[in-house]
Amino acid sequence: MTEKIKNGEDSTANNFPDEIPRRGAQNNIPRRGMQQDAPAVEKTTKCPECGSEDLIGDYERAEVVCANCGLVIDENLVDMGPEWRAFDHEQRDKRTRVGAPITYTIHDKGLSTMIDWRNKDIYGRDIPARNRAQWYRLRKWQRKIRISGATERNLAFALSELDRDSSRLGLPRSVREAASVIYRSAVENKLIRGRSIEGVVAASLYAACRQCKVPRTLDEIAEVSRVTKKEVGRTYRFLTRELNIKLPPTSPVDYVPRFASELGLSGEVQSKSIEIIEKAMEKGLTSGRGPTGVAAAALYIASVLLGERKTQRDVAEIAGVTEVTIRNRYKELTEQLEMGVTL
Repeated sequence: MTEKIKNGEDSTANNFPDEIPRRGAQNNIPRRGMQQDAPAVEKTTKCPECGSEDLIGDYERAEVVCANCGLVIDENLVDMGPEWRAFDHEQRDKRTRVGAPITYTIHDKGLSTMIDWRNKDIYGRDIPARNRAQWYRLRKWQRKIRISGATERNLAFALSELDRDSSRLGLPRSVREAASVIYRSAVENKLIRGRSIEGVVAASLYAACRQCKVPRTLDEIAEVSRVTKKEVGRTYRFLTRELNIKLPPTSPVDYVPRFASELGLSGEVQSKSIEIIEKAMEKGLTSGRGPTGVAAAALYIASVLLGERKTQRDVAEIAGVTEVTIRNRYKELTEQLEMGVTL
């Protein structure tokens, strides 16, 4: 030590022995507030006892149970829901502390602020008359700043049109979201220029229906939109080509539940119709045939077999095909599948 001091070296700078840890150096001594590396949590997808993948989450007991052998695989699950309870919709609205989830059916994805048209505050009390002019101006400017440019103006108009068409067709929320995503992709890829907004909206809706297996025919889409069937088909083919959307051909099975529901047929008739269509598909009888005609003929045959007979005219009106089409498909199915059914 004395020799180092004589040579002009500072004994206190960077001359710590190896066994004494420096300040801030990482060592094995845990410190308060220091973040420890958490072990990776693996999500169990298979039963370790029998190997089954059919697992049931029992959130009342906070357990994961194998449905095959009954083994409790995991316990003490963390509840990700709210810590409060609500017994009606009004109570839920009062206690919730978050907004609505993000949605693609609104041009700003539902993230902007909305000033309600009612002159009431958060507690339901009336706003004083002296402040109503101020609230009116706030609403007006809020509406203006929500739509800032041409792209957002296009989206706002198109998505409102999409919502209107979807409501008239009775489509579920998932189809509306899928159609909105397809339209947004078309806008981002600059495919709207030179085409009507109504035509692109109708084509996006048709593609989303096929994507979500809730098919609607081109005639149904054209009926609720303000474009022709030819325009919808042409725009649909353009979008699928440019956006590289791969959609399988529509199956007649996808039309059966809707047609059966509108005809007032039972679940047994639906199951029998699906069974007839699956047998026809195995023998290749549906290739080159319209799916709506095959579905209508299968429903007609099943209704006759199970004693819930409907007339060909009723089935044809619901399916959007002619009675001649139903008779032709009916004859093909009964002859090839050897079904003893008489008209």
